[in-house]
Amino acid sequence: MNDAATEAFVSELKHWRDVRGHSQSALARAMGYHRTYISKIESGQERPTADFVDRAEKALRTGGALLRSFRDVDDHRRAAEAPHEAQQPVRPPTSDGEAGNLVLEHDHARLVYEDGAYRAIQRRRLYNAGDTPVTSYLIRISVDRHPGSPELSNQLYRENPLTWAELNLTASHEGRDPMVWRVMHDRDAFKELWLLFENDDGRFPLYPGETATIEYAYTVSEHKWGQWFQRAVRLPTRLLSVELDFPADLDPAVWGTETTMTAASLPLRTAIRRIDEGSRKIYAWSTDHPPLHARYRLEWKFRANPTGQEGDAVSMSPREAMRSLGIVQDDDPQLRQPTRPFDLPAEAEDARRAVAQLHATMDRVAAVHTFGKGMGLAAPQIGIDRAVALVRTPDGETFTLLNPRVIEESPETDEQYEGCLSFFDVRGMVPRPLCLEVEHQDIDGARRITVFERGVARLVAHELDHLDGDLYTDRMAPGIEPIPVSEYRGTGKTWHY
Repeated sequence: MNDAATEAFVSELKHWRDVRGHSQSALARAMGYHRTYISKIESGQERPTADFVDRAEKALRTGGALLRSFRDVDDHRRAAEAPHEAQQPVRPPTSDGEAGNLVLEHDHARLVYEDGAYRAIQRRRLYNAGDTPVTSYLIRISVDRHPGSPELSNQLYRENPLTWAELNLTASHEGRDPMVWRVMHDRDAFKELWLLFENDDGRFPLYPGETATIEYAYTVSEHKWGQWFQRAVRLPTRLLSVELDFPADLDPAVWGTETTMTAASLPLRTAIRRIDEGSRKIYAWSTDHPPLHARYRLEWKFRANPTGQEGDAVSMSPREAMRSLGIVQDDDPQLRQPTRPFDLPAEAEDARRAVAQLHATMDRVAAVHTFGKGMGLAAPQIGIDRAVALVRTPDGETFTLLNPRVIEESPETDEQYEGCLSFFDVRGMVPRPLCLEVEHQDIDGARRITVFERGVARLVAHELDHLDGDLYTDRMAPGIEPIPVSEYRGTGKTWHY
């Protein structure tokens, strides 16, 4: 059942679930299915049915994308079940760029940051490997200023939607013929459109056996663009490359991850090269023959940025800064709600998504504040009501705690000041055990026990409180109040023992 058509359908389903911000459980509820069924469809254990696709189409509003993909699955099944001598395409190839006719000889993207805005330039060298002319090419523009915090992003784009005027979209064929387009979807933070191989002067289809280069570009202000750039492989591709072009005086740092249909998020398999060109720093990355449906994500931070995205946070109060970075604040009642455990490994994909969002948020926060004592982040603090938290030690080691619970704690305790990203304007003196034994799960459901001591035990205890709907102020001695951060003298220092 793991044929190419089914894999393509699953990839399309996951893409639209990401676009709509649905977990597997949330989509199942919207469709009236049991939550494990979505997991089985996406893992290939179950084949999608017409009823499933109809309900998914209504829940995700894909404009027919899932229905088109499902037709390929159905055609593949019919061809496989037909007598051998009758096995042939049951419908003629279509003429769009997503129908399997195209091969990307070179997919190159360049992102330039200048004067508070990003300009994305996409260049595609296309080869028509089919037997009908290609007359259109599907492109998507998706932005997310606060990855990991859908509430903040939804509010931002609802109040300030991405407009065609600010995008200033341009497209050309072979560097000379302008291309026109037809809009398919126009959402606040997501656009989908067909680039047409034509303009007012005529048409220039890409015929079988021919190659052509198309290029399109658009602009998004830094206030609507999160510090990440992702490429998804939807067509057979021979070479994929990305360049990030940043001002050198912002002291950029760049890293990346890749995700395939069968693997969790991993570091890029090929290195990112840095090229210094006067006042600019260019970060170049490429890979040969990337697998279909893989996703490659580059992220960055500006370590010396006084006015840009992270600089915005620097000029705010600590509370406002954390809110702008996607941290739920203590006036939100969801911080007082106990979280739901993951059913592992059935909900492994949901768990991976939550962990990835926690990592991305931690990286953004670490870019604007020094955490000499280490740091932690729990899922409720980014608006996810699931039992998972990350703890990063002062040495940089990160622990992922899925469905954690304390099974033993030492009677010895100490009191030290703690801070919380959800009310970062103050610090409070909190008693904690000096040693914790915590049972937690791996993504495959296996259980393990980890012993944490001293400062790391304090970090872990703090995050586990969040998963139970508690804050550190609940553990402070009666009559003791937090102090303003301006009076705290421990910022940037390690724990004292």
